[in-house]
Amino acid sequence: MTDAPDIHTRVATERDLPDVLRLYAQPDFDNGKTLSLEDARQLFARFARYPDYTLYVAEKAGRIVGSFALLIMDNIGHLGTPSAIVEDVVVAPEMQSAGIGRAMMDFAQQSARKGCYKLVLSSNARRERAHAFYESLGFTRHGVSFRLDLPVHAS
Repeated sequence: MTDAPDIHTRVATERDLPDVLRLYAQPDFDNGKTLSLEDARQLFARFARYPDYTLYVAEKAGRIVGSFALLIMDNIGHLGTPSAIVEDVVVAPEMQSAGIGRAMMDFAQQSARKGCYKLVLSSNARRERAHAFYESLGFTRHGVSFRLDLPVHAS
């Protein structure tokens, strides 16, 4: 997969979780609230049981500056052609507009082009700058997204 010359996108490891949690803590993402490192480790271990669900990180000069998750999902519809979903796209605030998001989305697109009929993501309706960014990458607004917030119960 090609990256921007100084940005490397790779599969995340457990050692990357503290950096990923720091990225998630920013105000535009989880507003300072993140999982504990132990809870993140437990969930990360579950990822290995999900077929084709992967957490990625983007590095610049050896520092993790971005992250996203990519799910390649099998379908019975669409004649069995899989689709791809990008989730949890985040870039370090001081690195925004430096090509990190573009490198990560290029990586996701290249991964999805290996057999998927579409690549989708959702973005909060208030994040107009992010919408303009995704549109600059060729994403188009499609359909209507609905959300139902469910109560979360500790297990």
